[in-house]
Amino acid sequence: MSARNAFYAQSGGVTAVINATACGVIQTARAHPEAIGTVYAGRAGILGALHEELIDTGRESAETIAALRHTPAGAFGSARYKLKGLDESRAEYERLIEIFKAHDIGYFFYNGGGDSQDTAHKVSQIGERLGHPVTCIGIPKTVDNDLPGTDSCPGFGSVAKYIAVSTREAGLDVRSMAETSTKVFVLETMGRHAGWIAAAAGLAREQDGDPPHVILLPEVAFDRPRFLARVQESVDRYGYCVVVVSEGARSADGTFLADQGSRDAFGHIQLGGVAPVVADMIRSELGYKYHYAVADYLQRAARHIASATDVEQAYALGRAAVEMALAGRNGVMPTIRRLADEPYRWEVGEAQLAEVANVEADMPREYISEDGFDITEACRRYLRPLIAGEDYPPYRNGLPEYARLRGELVEKRLPPFGG
Repeated sequence: MSARNAFYAQSGGVTAVINATACGVIQTARAHPEAIGTVYAGRAGILGALHEELIDTGRESAETIAALRHTPAGAFGSARYKLKGLDESRAEYERLIEIFKAHDIGYFFYNGGGDSQDTAHKVSQIGERLGHPVTCIGIPKTVDNDLPGTDSCPGFGSVAKYIAVSTREAGLDVRSMAETSTKVFVLETMGRHAGWIAAAAGLAREQDGDPPHVILLPEVAFDRPRFLARVQESVDRYGYCVVVVSEGARSADGTFLADQGSRDAFGHIQLGGVAPVVADMIRSELGYKYHYAVADYLQRAARHIASATDVEQAYALGRAAVEMALAGRNGVMPTIRRLADEPYRWEVGEAQLAEVANVEADMPREYISEDGFDITEACRRYLRPLIAGEDYPPYRNGLPEYARLRGELVEKRLPPFGG
């Protein structure tokens, strides 16, 4: 049997290490020319397939592909675009198969979160029905760390490291000025339903009094009086207070503190601005001078301070995805299986896409302190290995040097989608 081509796409919010996964996929595919011909990458993720905008990674040099390992964001472009069920989005799934047929694509590697794993699962089903079987492998990616079936998700370790470092550094700043200036600092992190990122800030504390003094998680209902009392207690005791709040913090009735009243492309409630909401509570009720920061894209793009563990695992799962496809596996996702905490040991596992699609994994209750404002030692044992080690990118003229792709598109062979 002759070699068939592969299609790789990045989906949803990007990370500091998603390109390391792309590097693992492309380098491993290139090592097996007898089975895989060209790896095409979707321009702007899955939209690249629907609109037949396929980047020919074969035209990129080996040096450029290698540089993806230390380059943040999505080198090929990503998109928040959800294909719904086969009945609702049948035309789109049929279009994907038409594109795959036209370009002799027999492998589909979809690098994303729960929605993306759902799409990969459905493509694995419809390809068979339409007479063009496609080997579909989902590859986990999410800074939120909320995919089931895997001990951790590539992208999370690096954002966790960034938040822990930022909490420690900002805490030193606030403490130094607290006598005559800012008393309270609020840092907002990503995390819609799972508080993993905010929880990672807890690693900044080494002894009593170190920040963060309050962590607000989506898993714990926000109680305004209790929260304000905790801030007051911290200022009285330490002279200042550092609060880390997840964007998904919500009240007991499930209402997000930062609900903007709109929805994103995946149908999720649009969040943003929980830090100023919390800071204003502190100002109006306690009268303290405050500053707040929204880490936003900075936390997920911070490749300069990426976790070495995260980079290694992101690359390994990209490599494993190709190896699984070549071994005849289909409708599966490579995972990280933890073997030990200290010293940290792990291996690549496997999960069925049908079991991880559209499922979110919250923080276990045993990882959250009894009062709901902190993390436990069990959580620290889980988190510490994930932020371990440094994997600095090369620097030139004082700045990190990242990959620049040629991004050449393959000639189109089909009419425009919907035209």
